[in-house]
Amino acid sequence: MLIPWPYPDEGGFRPEPPGPSPDDEDGRLAALVAQRLTSDWTTRRQQIVVTVQNRVVILAGIVAGPDTRRVAGEIAWDVRGVADVCNALRLAASRRPRH
Repeated sequence: MLIPWPYPDEGGFRPEPPGPSPDDEDGRLAALVAQRLTSDWTTRRQQIVVTVQNRVVILAGIVAGPDTRRVAGEIAWDVRGVADVCNALRLAASRRPRH
């Protein structure tokens, strides 16, 4: 059995230029989200870990209150290229003893 293989000079052989890999895009998105979280006064001093998988931002860590959690999610959604946000931020436990 003979399988034809095009020569590089033929019109059918056009190697595609290398584009950005998904890992590069995820890294870029994680850096942008982290940068915006550290520049916002609401989320600046919070313990937020940002990871990105397939353009889905995952926010993990502990924040001071529900407003901070909501703002962090909104900031992540505002980054161009983000497909979805998984806001897994937990609220810090209150220090008052319960009776």
